[in-house]
Amino acid sequence: MRRLAIVSLIALVALAGCVGPLQTDAAADAGSETPTISVSANGDAAAEPNLAVIQVSVEARADSADAARARVADDVSRMRAALGEAGVPDDAVTTATFHISPEYDHSDADRELLGYRAVHAFAIEVTPDRAGEIVDVSVGNGATAVEGVRFTLTDDRRAELRQQALTQAMNAARTDADTIASAADVEVTGVKTASTSAQFVPYFESRDVASGGGAGGSTVVEPGPVTVSASVSVTYTAA
Repeated sequence: MRRLAIVSLIALVALAGCVGPLQTDAAADAGSETPTISVSANGDAAAEPNLAVIQVSVEARADSADAARARVADDVSRMRAALGEAGVPDDAVTTATFHISPEYDHSDADRELLGYRAVHAFAIEVTPDRAGEIVDVSVGNGATAVEGVRFTLTDDRRAELRQQALTQAMNAARTDADTIASAADVEVTGVKTASTSAQFVPYFESRDVASGGGAGGSTVVEPGPVTVSASVSVTYTAA
């Protein structure tokens, strides 16, 4: 029995001697992790718009829903024919909304049906320099309202600006990372992770459509610049 106790004691002493080195190795592994620097940055790119989207609507009222629809259909046909003669392709004129709804007089206790209202709204895409002209053509041939003119970019041009904005954002991120690394007495050695988001900011012509002067004046709308913004989040490795 005494011999067994001595053997057990020797084993415990041997195991106790292993605990210290194991903890030390683990701490050394944790301390060898590559340092990183995480930054976020933004970039912008602006250009003149190369696309105008004109929002117009044709509206009519009648005693019946079908009569209101027919009146709108006639005016729409006339407007689209005039746009075609002005050189606007059919696929550049698309329906935005269409609805027919009853209208009531609620002045008395019992509501009274006054008739029906039909509205057919369109989005017309043209080059910015033709926006005012196309407003005049639309209004002069059946359109009863101009909801607004939006100046924007084609998909190809938007993609070009997005690349410029992302490049600017990445350059700004690297500048910030280098500044932080210098202050910490380390150097940036590479990129560990990077993510991005892009925001397209079109310019909206929100003012009332203006006439060039007098009843016979032409409509004038003035586009503003279009901006594409991008943001990046980058984690750099350092040493």
